[in-house]
Amino acid sequence: MKEKVLILDFGSQYTQLIARRVRELNVYCEIQPYNKPITEEDGLKALILSGSPFSVKDDNALRIPLQELAGKYPILAICYGAQLVADELGGEVARSHKREYGKAHLINMQHEDPIFRGIPEDSQVWMSHADHILHLPKGYQIIAGTENIEVAAFRSGAHELPHPIYGFQFHPEVTHSEHGRQLLENFLFQIAGCRGEWTPATFVEETVEQIKRQAGNEGVLLGLSGGVDSSVAAALLHRAIGDRLVCFFIDNGLLRKGEYEEVLYSYRDMGLNIVGVDAKAEFYAALKGLSDPEAKRKAIGRTFVEVFQREAAKLHDIQWLAQGTIYPDVIESVSVHGPSVTIKSHHNVGGLPDILHLKLIEPLRMLFKDEVRRVGRALSLPEDILGRHPFPGPGLAIRILGEVTPEKVALLQEADAIFIGELRREGLYEQVWQAATILLPIQSVGVMGDERTYEKTVVLRAVNSLDGMTAEWSRLPHDFLARVSNRIINQVKGINRVVYDISTKPPATIEWE
Repeated sequence: MKEKVLILDFGSQYTQLIARRVRELNVYCEIQPYNKPITEEDGLKALILSGSPFSVKDDNALRIPLQELAGKYPILAICYGAQLVADELGGEVARSHKREYGKAHLINMQHEDPIFRGIPEDSQVWMSHADHILHLPKGYQIIAGTENIEVAAFRSGAHELPHPIYGFQFHPEVTHSEHGRQLLENFLFQIAGCRGEWTPATFVEETVEQIKRQAGNEGVLLGLSGGVDSSVAAALLHRAIGDRLVCFFIDNGLLRKGEYEEVLYSYRDMGLNIVGVDAKAEFYAALKGLSDPEAKRKAIGRTFVEVFQREAAKLHDIQWLAQGTIYPDVIESVSVHGPSVTIKSHHNVGGLPDILHLKLIEPLRMLFKDEVRRVGRALSLPEDILGRHPFPGPGLAIRILGEVTPEKVALLQEADAIFIGELRREGLYEQVWQAATILLPIQSVGVMGDERTYEKTVVLRAVNSLDGMTAEWSRLPHDFLARVSNRIINQVKGINRVVYDISTKPPATIEWE
């Protein structure tokens, strides 16, 4: 029986982070909107209530039937969740005159409580709240405070409920809470009795069996991109159903230099039943005359669907379409204001399941990106696939500002190959989360030999990030950038200027379009 922890989402920006921290402890968890009914199921070990941008004092405060849930499962209530527990169960919460935000230190800790096992006095935590708890419900007790607030952590009375409720006014899931991981570990293992047996190897074993049951003897079609998600999905499906998996790898003419051939070879080396489709001419025709980024994206998506549909019609005995949808795609499509099972349209490849009249299978839909990579390693996938930088679906089309032509693609491919090649040669590729070369729709004056030139400009972009939600520009060595610039200008005819992008996200995005 697989144990599970359920995280009820009240809209906090940190909800995904709570899930990541729980899973890092090898405990499987899922996020669901606060207002979705909780299914009483075997293996459900605990509930975690997230924070929220809302206030329990609002007229339309987000609420759950805490009276019914109290005692059924161990509960950890974080920030808004803690205030909700106090407010719903007979305590008192008030609006603060000022927001408490930033670092604080725990004092007056009840060290004998198992939640504080291994936590030193004065442990640093991270606060982010505008309300504070004045009085706890009857029978509840304070187990820690800070310099500014009396109730930083509390719990239900030792004999009040079959399973305890803990409340933290701070966020243990963020790195600024120095012992936050230990606090979560204590709750999961000391309080909730979790075993921590959810590993990449167990995920592979369970998912392969699930795919076998789901697909039966039917065929599955998967569109590969060369990226991590679709590659790991392909490996899982192949392990489950073998050659009944058919993979398409479509060359849209917008890949990096030599990428189509290299990736196709890697996939065949993995033993996949793969069909390579050269559709460059169709994509270039669809993009002709388009400069608007959204128009380019739509043209690429539409053409992909047309090519995919045409090629799929050549196959027989295919009943399933597989996709590499991952957990952030699923979470982001569900609002805390109402349950929804609709994945964002761009994650369903332009509605391909409906167009092709195929059933949908998504073996990675419950994994975060870093977990996908760990599963890939458990499947022994090549590191050159697992370690690939993120690459946008529209490919180089959104790294060529303005109209896309075969000539511009060739120019950008050459410059990009130099940049990525030098990153690999200098051992910097693995230290950068994503690197890209962007071709600008401007020309500038230059001098080469005794002649003036009027040629194009490229931008080098390299960022460091954990998940792409925020990003910091990479501090690449100046001599490295000088060498890359020199090589591009000397070896790629048509480019006479190279610049480096030093903007962060936000306010800038990682891609330029």
